[in-house]
Amino acid sequence: MKCKSVALCVLFIGLVAVGSAQAPNSSAQPGAQLTKAQVKQLARDAHTPEQYGALARYFGAQQRSLMQQADDEKKEWIRRSQNIVSVAAKYPRPVDSARYLYEYYTYEASEAGQLAAKYDQLASPDSPSTPK
Repeated sequence: MKCKSVALCVLFIGLVAVGSAQAPNSSAQPGAQLTKAQVKQLARDAHTPEQYGALARYFGAQQRSLMQQADDEKKEWIRRSQNIVSVAAKYPRPVDSARYLYEYYTYEASEAGQLAAKYDQLASPDSPSTPK
């Protein structure tokens, strides 16, 4: 009897987990969440201001997200740099990994910002229809 109740509990939890994983995210806007494959396809096939605007919004959101991650890593870099001792002198030190992550996120954010500016310019009504 105890074995059956445990099995039923596990089955119930599994069904709840599967059901919640399949539920659509109702708080997200339709079309706001693009996958990398969809972005590549849209960048390849874009020719209307609406499509360029969607790309500009996507890359603008990416830039904001990456800048937030860079800010978090900068704080971690500062925290770790206050705690350097000779024991932790092996390379790569924790402070180095935090610095490298900060630099990576900053670089990626600048790239996303450039793409957002490019697509924003292409989305404006007075821009030429052919991308540069």
